[in-house]
Amino acid sequence: MSLPPERAARWRLHKLPPHYAGIVMPLLLSLLMTCIVSFIATLRGLGWVPDLLQRWLGAWGISWLVAFPVLLAVLPLVKRLTALLVRQD
Repeated sequence: MSLPPERAARWRLHKLPPHYAGIVMPLLLSLLMTCIVSFIATLRGLGWVPDLLQRWLGAWGISWLVAFPVLLAVLPLVKRLTALLVRQD
């Protein structure tokens, strides 16, 4: 089952130009990684407490505010290190 063309066009994702890839990839990576790691750390530190969701969201926000700029800063170094370790065919 697919949507009629006029409805499908309404929900089509408008993609960013290619030069945004250098920001979008670290943004998505930092969001996903900090989400997972902060949830595990919060759960491990507090256990299943009634306000776990609120505490985790606070921890996630703070960790993302640190992680995203750090990721942007270290990404060039990580790319160089990767190039040293991975053969270019």
